[in-house]
This record gives sequence, structure tokens and C-alpha cells, in this order.
Amino acid sequence: MNVPLTLAPLLVYNLVIAGLIGAAPGDPWVEPVFTVTMVSDARFTLLLGDMLILGALVCLFVEIVKATRTSSPTIVDHALSLGVFVIHLVEFLTVAAAATSVFFILTAIALIDVVGGFTITIRGARRDFGFDRGA
Repeated sequence: MNVPLTLAPLLVYNLVIAGLIGAAPGDPWVEPVFTVTMVSDARFTLLLGDMLILGALVCLFVEIVKATRTSSPTIVDHALSLGVFVIHLVEFLTVAAAATSVFFILTAIALIDVVGGFTITIRGARRDFGFDRGA
């Protein structure tokens, strides 16, 4: 069974807010990972929250590629992705530590995974069965 990769950022987020990873007091998502001085003398700072979002986007890319398959386990994968989105949504609405912009973006990524996955699978199935000959 394929586990949706969008579950990984959700687990990392929850481990960090539970204090099991890192021990920074306050909002851990604004902690700088590194700072680089650019050629223009501007300072670029990458935050921990930015790193988590980048990781979630990589997971989303892999999930979208997985959605191009038209095998029967794909439907189970989509159902599990929908479950991950529901967990994101419920946590965003009910857990105070999840009421951050980082978690909101992770929730939006989970939603895009669900909608994109179903859309790609339906389009591929229509093409495979010849229903979409005019498009």
C-alpha cells in the first residue's frame, strides 16, 4: 500500500510542535536555518518553516507523478491523500499550534495533492478508455 508522501511534512510539523525534534522556545518555524549575503549585499535567510514547505512541495511533486498511474492501487492512494488532507484541515481548525501560515500552506499543499491526483487520474482514465477523443 502506498502511503501519501504529504503525510511526512504533517508528521514533522507535529513532532516539532510537540517538542520531540528541536528545543527552541517560541515559534520554531521562524528559526533561521542559514543566512547568505548575496552579491547585491542583500541578506537571504532561509527559515525552518521555509525548509518544511520546500520539502512538502517535493512530496507534492512525487505525489502528482504517482497520480499518472492508472492502476487500481491509485484509487486507494487518492483516498489516503484525502484522509491526510482531512487531518490537516481538522488540525488547522482545532489545534492552536497549527494556526500558523506554515501549517496553512501545508494544508493547501495537501488539498492540491487531492484535487490534482483525482483530476490527473480521471483525465488519464478518460484517455485510456477513449471518452475524450474530441479534446
